[in-house]
Amino acid sequence: MKQNRVDAVLKNLGDMGLSQMLITDPLSIFYLTGRMIQPFERFYGLYLNQKGGHKIFINLLETVPEDLGVEKVRFSDTDPYLDLVAAAVDPREPLGVDKNMAARFLLPLLHRGAARDFVVASPALDRARAVKDSQEQERMREASRRNDQALTALRPFIREGVSEVELAERLTVIYKELGTDGVSFPPLVAFGPNAASGHHWPDGTRLKTGDCVLVDAGCTYGGYCSDMTRTWFYRTVTARQRQVYEVVRQANEAAEAAVRPGVPLRELDRIARDIITAAGFGPHFTHRLGHFIGLEDHDFGDVSAAAEDEAVPGNVFSIEPGVYLEGEFGVRIEDLVLVTDSGCEILNRLPKDLDIIDG
Repeated sequence: MKQNRVDAVLKNLGDMGLSQMLITDPLSIFYLTGRMIQPFERFYGLYLNQKGGHKIFINLLETVPEDLGVEKVRFSDTDPYLDLVAAAVDPREPLGVDKNMAARFLLPLLHRGAARDFVVASPALDRARAVKDSQEQERMREASRRNDQALTALRPFIREGVSEVELAERLTVIYKELGTDGVSFPPLVAFGPNAASGHHWPDGTRLKTGDCVLVDAGCTYGGYCSDMTRTWFYRTVTARQRQVYEVVRQANEAAEAAVRPGVPLRELDRIARDIITAAGFGPHFTHRLGHFIGLEDHDFGDVSAAAEDEAVPGNVFSIEPGVYLEGEFGVRIEDLVLVTDSGCEILNRLPKDLDIIDG
């Protein structure tokens, strides 16, 4: 068990007035134990209690190290495993559960009266996961470093007639060649008018002179995600394309310059949005400025006008303003930032100067 992370979750549980929690999200269990198990349809859970007596429930199908640091409760496919879980829970107290807990496990525990009440306690986990420790920070730096390498290696394949799908597939090969765990999400590649859709799925559209080339992609390393977007132009760039690009870059860089501990996350969104609005493109910036990232590409937490939190050291989130002109083109520029004690560290190093590719 990673005791510092367990302690953070227990503290957050205490702040919620809870003494116990049952966690079934495999990524959250990996976060707390360092052991990744994908149970598929089988039950897999970690029980935490303020008084100790933590237990992890694992099917006999799985192999786990002896020194996992928590009592293991093993069961077969035919054992009454939910009875074992109910026996571990204090029935006199409410039980926190995570937001991903499947109904096929939760409802039988409810019917058994395993706890006095059941409470969605994911904030206790989400807020702990939102503050990356030194090990997590190093893994995220390395994931972003390899993402920079991957998009750099993709450039020679950006040439007349290549399709969006072909570029996306090439990028997945590059990630494998760079020794990553895989992709954070399927790469998004969009040419010309397709880039005016914020999340265009790559199709057979082929690249031609004058198109923008928007690539939004990420890889994982050591279980942690990277995410970056760059927009290039193929062979030529119009005055309107140049104007939009420079406005988006200014918004990206201004928001990043404002990142520091204590800054309201909604203020970062306002800074970027005001720049784009002043340039006359406000209605075409159609999404929040950013999202938190870690074990998942979209971790809990966002950088938007509705955000209520302030940045704290250890947060990692995206800064990704965009302008999308339907029927014409779109531009998005995205970096990941790590909040430090005095400001932020931008995890991506790929240049953001307007770039014309002449492949």
